[in-house]
Amino acid sequence: MATDRTFRDFEEFWPYYLGEHADQTNRRMHFCGTTAVILTALFAVVTLQPWLLLLLPVVGYGPAWVGHFIIEKNRPATFQHPIWSLRGDFRMYGYMLRGQLWSGAPAP
Repeated sequence: MATDRTFRDFEEFWPYYLGEHADQTNRRMHFCGTTAVILTALFAVVTLQPWLLLLLPVVGYGPAWVGHFIIEKNRPATFQHPIWSLRGDFRMYGYMLRGQLWSGAPAP
């Protein structure tokens, strides 16, 4: 479950964030959601259709929340720490783009 614990900074939050994403399938669901956010935002800009940006929470949080509620069976950190959680999503995404974190192994 997500905690009401406070963190001094993002670096202190990061290990907690990874712990909430221990299941490799959950991490993969987040990867899909973050990829969908990036592609949807790019498509909205390239096609000059800003209304598509309204889809970002759905395409991003949809897969992520399935990963939490159904697969990992925990509460998303977004509810208590929205900014750091979003930052964690993109850091985890970066690691995954570089071939890390796919197996559920801890981040380097």
